[in-house]
Amino acid sequence: MFSHVMVGAKDLEASRKFYDAILGTLGVGPGVLNRDIRYFYRTPTGNFGVTLPLDGQAATHANGGTIGFAAKSAEQVDAFHAAGVANGGVTCEDPPGYREGPAGRMYLAYLRDPIGNKLCAMFREPK
Repeated sequence: MFSHVMVGAKDLEASRKFYDAILGTLGVGPGVLNRDIRYFYRTPTGNFGVTLPLDGQAATHANGGTIGFAAKSAEQVDAFHAAGVANGGVTCEDPPGYREGPAGRMYLAYLRDPIGNKLCAMFREPK
């Protein structure tokens, strides 16, 4: 459904360090610099980018928005969360763990990136 997701950055190198760390736990390679203002993380199933705003205004986060990343195990979710906190992210929501809901049992971890974007790593247990 999506070709890519792009978020803004106030400090491009701090954001690169953060996203290299968390996305690396999911098997995604380091960001690739593009036009000296953004980094792209490319996978066969989609792309994620972090950029300095093109309009020169301040980067802000979405109120009510969450960007979710698929994980292959609960351990990978925990590694994502730990890498984020160790690299300038802030934990939010409940601690990492299992949640039950109409969509089934999921293992989730939430954190905010260096400018406040809300991120989630999710492992959905097979039925």
